[in-house]
Amino acid sequence: MAKDYRAVDRDQQFLLPPSMREWLPADDPVWLVISLVDRLDTSGLHALRKTGGVGRRGYDPDMLLTLLIWGWAHGERSSRKLERLCHRDIAFRVICGGDPPDHATVARFRAQASPVMPALFTQVLAACAQLGMGKVGVVALDGVKIASNASMAKNRTEKSLVKAREAEVAALREKLNKAAREADAEHAANDADDDDNQSVPDELLKSDRLKRIDAALENVRALNKAAEDKQSTPIDFEALEAKRAAEDAERAEFVTQWKQEWTNGSRRVGPPPIEMRIEVAEAGVQKARDRQQAKIDRHAASGLGRPPLPVEDTKKVRDAYDRLAKACAETHAWQTRRDAERQKQREYKQRILTNRATSRPHRANTDNLGNITDPQSRPMPLRGGGWVQGYNCQAVTTSDGLIIATGVGDGPIDAPTFIPMMDKAVKAVAILTEHRPPGYEAGPAQIGTLLADAGYLAEDNLTAAGPKRLIATAKSHKLPRDTSELSPPAKNAPPIEKMTYELATQEGRALYSQRSHIAETPFGQAKHNLRFRRFTSRGIDRAASEFAFHALVNNILKAITGGHLATA
Repeated sequence: MAKDYRAVDRDQQFLLPPSMREWLPADDPVWLVISLVDRLDTSGLHALRKTGGVGRRGYDPDMLLTLLIWGWAHGERSSRKLERLCHRDIAFRVICGGDPPDHATVARFRAQASPVMPALFTQVLAACAQLGMGKVGVVALDGVKIASNASMAKNRTEKSLVKAREAEVAALREKLNKAAREADAEHAANDADDDDNQSVPDELLKSDRLKRIDAALENVRALNKAAEDKQSTPIDFEALEAKRAAEDAERAEFVTQWKQEWTNGSRRVGPPPIEMRIEVAEAGVQKARDRQQAKIDRHAASGLGRPPLPVEDTKKVRDAYDRLAKACAETHAWQTRRDAERQKQREYKQRILTNRATSRPHRANTDNLGNITDPQSRPMPLRGGGWVQGYNCQAVTTSDGLIIATGVGDGPIDAPTFIPMMDKAVKAVAILTEHRPPGYEAGPAQIGTLLADAGYLAEDNLTAAGPKRLIATAKSHKLPRDTSELSPPAKNAPPIEKMTYELATQEGRALYSQRSHIAETPFGQAKHNLRFRRFTSRGIDRAASEFAFHALVNNILKAITGGHLATA
């Protein structure tokens, strides 16, 4: 049977237009990325690569940078996949101008460009500022655990690392001694005095694996020593008790002052202190009863009108009794919680003192792990459970989704990173302000409020100099919903108590409710849309550069999807 459809003519010439400018429409985003990279100062990249001289001409660093940006924006980080796409995908072919680089060139360029990425990130941030992006009235800080280019199975304790080092040195020594013996035997006829069993000096025992083992061993020993030093430092219970007594005295003075002002009739804003709530509620019950009894007495004297209800049946009296019951419950819960905390503190003190008396101190944790593949990475606990071998990455994001500061650390705790990240954010806002277009009035020139979750809670973070901040003092569902559940903090109250009360105010709740959307959306975009769940390189410096590059791509995508770059 003859085919009734037209066959495909694969021998047709000029299936694509001769000019690459006609391969894609003028409004395709790839042209925006190409034009943006052309306007960046990439002299740092050009200084790292040889593009002229003898031999084949090297690839243009601007083209390779554009290739990495476009690939990252589409979730492609493998150099081999990028090479394949440069042969098959129209956008990638346009980027490389029909001269696709091989995967080795892409991988080498990625490694060479690592030190320049933070500077390029700053340039893209300045470019976004020129486009009117970067609303800094409310910014948010959050962290995410990104896996390193290493396996959890390569973690070793200090004892195991010592054994691995000995085995590696023995293997290297035997390998080099064998090569030396073979060379001696080969040249024995020419030099009879050579020693057939020359030993190999230690300076020749060099290998990447041995260097990584040494680095991991050094890190583990430092962590173990820190744990032992922390454990050997005795707790000064007398100082803690003195501090607690001073705080109790300040609290008692505040309650006494509040009671005096309340007794004198001075008006106070907010609910009474927890210690005074029952007394205030009882006064409210008595006041409601007296008012209703006065109505009954006036009606009995005049006999006019409808008789008032009995005292116990009136709504105001019943409401006053309800407030009294609520105050009793709140006070009882507060006293129970306080007594439980102090009993726990007493038991802890007794346990520590008993261990000291019997010379049985609690053993410090000296089972820290070091990774042979990436010694600077560490096991990181995940929020939903489980562990990942990687780094703790931090980012400060504006309300319009622009990442203005990044950081990468090897510690699983977020609190120590707050002040450094806040300082980076302040410097980034200064860059944004410097590069604003003329007449820009879309927002403040400084950070209005910095939001962070409970993982960053620490007194030093609350009291450090810098912009206004809201740091959660507990998980969101455990935070008080309004100020009626709290007492107004005293002037000398601890910073955490003041922050808890501020979060319970209407303004504080409205501001903090923006945190999850601002801070966590970029991480969801990175993990689920860009498939950025693992670093392609090793070492904390390379990881920091790669995370800065991710922030660069994120900001470019925001400029494109928001229409800012197309308009410009």
